[in-house]
Amino acid sequence: MLTRKQLELLDFINKRLSADGVPPSFDEMKEALDLRSKSGIHRLITALEERGFIRRLAHRARAIEIVKLPEALAGGESAHPAARPFAPRVIVGDRATATTDFPLPEQIQAQAQELPMMGRIAAGTPIEAIAHVSHHVTVPGSMLSSAARHFALEVKGDSMIEAGINDGDVVVIRAQEDAENGDIVVALVDDHEATLKRFRRRGGMIALEAANPDYETRMLPGDRVKVQGRLVGLIRSY
Repeated sequence: MLTRKQLELLDFINKRLSADGVPPSFDEMKEALDLRSKSGIHRLITALEERGFIRRLAHRARAIEIVKLPEALAGGESAHPAARPFAPRVIVGDRATATTDFPLPEQIQAQAQELPMMGRIAAGTPIEAIAHVSHHVTVPGSMLSSAARHFALEVKGDSMIEAGINDGDVVVIRAQEDAENGDIVVALVDDHEATLKRFRRRGGMIALEAANPDYETRMLPGDRVKVQGRLVGLIRSY
């Protein structure tokens, strides 16, 4: 049996995995559970792991996989589709290869769509804003919402590494001008600096949060930040 806090944390992780495909940071867990320190989160995660509800993946920053859910969260089932770990679709050359629970290559080819590659996006030190379409990249149609415009960007830097976003990854962005707290977004600062960060609104200020303890959260007046889109997918080449 889980304690109330253990259940709350498992529910929070499960919801974030379902919404974003990546687990929350320790700071976000601490804030969500109203704890004073991250040591309490470490204890809760260890307890959940010992009881077989989650698994921490070795050699990956902040990688948590939900193994099963209790009946209180899973609606009477011991496992839940949302418990699947985040796994990027892999693009090799111009052909998408299948990974677990994804369509087979011939299915992907039929469903694939071409997106404009808008250049590079900073996940670390600032780089110039998105300027032009350099080429196109083919992505599985299952990544996209039919009613929305999407584009792709190459990630430069390591400030989002604990969200599972590495230097050199290609992120798929749904174009939109608004965001919810906790969304990973493309933010345009002062109309010239584009960056990929987690978005939070705090009064009249906007917090652009990194997912790497080596980088500080940037606090900016709301009128200096324009949301360009929200992260909906990630492609990694090996």
